[in-house]
Amino acid sequence: MTRGFSLIAIGALFALTATPSFAAGDPARGKTKVATCVACHGQDGNAVDPQYPRLAGQYSDYLAQALHEYKDGRRDNAIMKGFAATLSDQDIDDISAYFGSLPTKLQGLEHHIQGD
Repeated sequence: MTRGFSLIAIGALFALTATPSFAAGDPARGKTKVATCVACHGQDGNAVDPQYPRLAGQYSDYLAQALHEYKDGRRDNAIMKGFAATLSDQDIDDISAYFGSLPTKLQGLEHHIQGD
């Protein structure tokens, strides 16, 4: 009985430490933080100009990663780097949750990537 309990306790501890510890973003707070984003990406995250990505419906983890990469320079875009530089980690989580919660209008990648 003691060995079974120990294995369960070890398993639970492993599960807790193996789970990524991402701060959960709040879409309601995110909506209040997107004033600069909407100029290019649209209030609903569905940019109409094909030079700007549509953010609505994207995975929030992907959006957060992209913003962190703009912020630390791993993605090279002067405009996005400037915007991302002002964001805290919580801001990034909230903004990503907001855009991720919106319905997308993307049907495919036609006219939304360069070279098509």
